[in-house]
Amino acid sequence: MEGRLGMDLAKPRIDIGLATNDPAPLLAFWQGEAGAVFDHLLKISRGQDQHRHDVAGSVLKINHYAEPIPHNPPSGYRELIIARPGLTEPQALKDPQGNRLCLVPPGWEGVTQIGVRLEVRDIEAHRRFYGEALGLPEVRPGVFRAGESLIFQEQSPDAPSDAQMRGPGWRYITFQVFKVDAEHARVLARGGREALAPVTLGSTARISMVRDPDGNWIELSQRASIVGSLD
Repeated sequence: MEGRLGMDLAKPRIDIGLATNDPAPLLAFWQGEAGAVFDHLLKISRGQDQHRHDVAGSVLKINHYAEPIPHNPPSGYRELIIARPGLTEPQALKDPQGNRLCLVPPGWEGVTQIGVRLEVRDIEAHRRFYGEALGLPEVRPGVFRAGESLIFQEQSPDAPSDAQMRGPGWRYITFQVFKVDAEHARVLARGGREALAPVTLGSTARISMVRDPDGNWIELSQRASIVGSLD
């Protein structure tokens, strides 16, 4: 583990989560126009239900909170990009909450599965974080690959300086790993910031959270259904 540079992904795709107090219109949009396939409802905690959807092998997590979500500014995660066979040009969409989605022809900007557009204040700091702390390969300047998924970094003066987990819209991405404790320690040792130390969620998963230079939240997840054990 100590000598390995890259994150040891248990699934060659990233997942993405958003938050809402009003899931019904979002579910209609994502299961309809966006083509996401509902998988199951996961009770995360009292007052938080997670509607899990398959999107080209990634999980779209629509988190429904019973308590009002604070109106914090948007995170740096600004758009989900999905490769859609049969398209000849990109189609920019917004769900009823205003979350951005772009359906693209497979291969557009290198996207063959999904991509996430991340707006940042300092692109060089984020390139170092993604390349060194997370250990992801950079396919071209500011574009990182996590298995089949891509993360596009774009410098923007509107990017947050201290992104919060609680708030409407896109809030975090998830990497599925084999050993969350080891990966969490490795990210911290290489400059990542801890948001949540590893914790076990029943028999479902062991997870942790780290933050990028702008404070955007990144979940590391050791999910039993993928790796077989939470040990």
